[in-house]
Amino acid sequence: MQEPPHPAGRDSPDLLPGPRGREPDRAGKEYVGFATLPNQVHRKSVKKGFDFTLMVAGESGLGKSTLVNSLFLTDLYKDRKLLNAEERITQTVEITKHTVDIEEKGVKLKLTIVDTPGFGDAVNNTECWKSVADYIDQQFEQYFRDESGLNRKNIQDNRVHCCLYFISPFGHGLRPLDVEFMKALHEKVNIVPILAKADTLTPAEVKKKKFKIREEIEQYGIKIYQFPDCDSDEDDDFKQQDHQLKESIPFAVIGSNTVVEAKGKRVRGRLYPWGIVEVENSAHCDFVKLRNMLVRTHMQDLKDVTRETHYENYRAHCIQNMTRMVVKERNRKSI
Repeated sequence: MQEPPHPAGRDSPDLLPGPRGREPDRAGKEYVGFATLPNQVHRKSVKKGFDFTLMVAGESGLGKSTLVNSLFLTDLYKDRKLLNAEERITQTVEITKHTVDIEEKGVKLKLTIVDTPGFGDAVNNTECWKSVADYIDQQFEQYFRDESGLNRKNIQDNRVHCCLYFISPFGHGLRPLDVEFMKALHEKVNIVPILAKADTLTPAEVKKKKFKIREEIEQYGIKIYQFPDCDSDEDDDFKQQDHQLKESIPFAVIGSNTVVEAKGKRVRGRLYPWGIVEVENSAHCDFVKLRNMLVRTHMQDLKDVTRETHYENYRAHCIQNMTRMVVKERNRKSI
């Protein structure tokens, strides 16, 4: 009686090491197995979880809190105390942090929102951006110290990966304060300009204001976050999406946490006597484009640019200063 064929299992001769133990791939080449490395990295990353730090800056009343809550479908500001006009004028710029753990389809994200209440609200706003710049530097300094220490196993990354800067829709473009802020911080953080409260403008006004702001950003030499160029092997849909993102700067947004009914559907939006503004309708505002950019397509790139450009510049500057001090001390002792 003939013996049945041996099933291809763990101990199958066809999968054992050696010339007979390598499984051929579809092209007929021998298969080693390192093609599974991306899956290994993916599993490890998902298990570890991700972190992202987002800063929001701009004067009060431009809808920063509402937009953040709309972006991440969470309520980060439930304990916030609203100040009256008199209190706002005397308030100094302070830095507040809100951290929330979000989980979606088994992927964990530790989201930190850094807010800047009091920014731009005083009568004299000279150098009111300084405390924001100092905060970003402090996070770089802390990371540099942790990285240079003995125990580098569980370094906490609190570096600011992106700054959403809110520009007022009331005016003819950038104000002197906007220019000062962005020029002071553009070498330290990825700045993404936001045209706030877009529902106060007509579509023609939004288009005109966007063009004016882009023109002034170039005129003043402000380096905002640059979207990476698409690879040649990317599909046409992705290239089109990337082109639309670049054309959308500054993102004209509307935030709302209220659900209203429009054409028989329940949507997040704002109800006016003349109609409904839908937050997630691309014909009404750039909210979906901003959310896709921040979360779905460019979150990792924002982190990479922070690590490879902004932090590396800070680190190089620190090492240069330390080297200079060592050389100076050595020369002093040799005299």
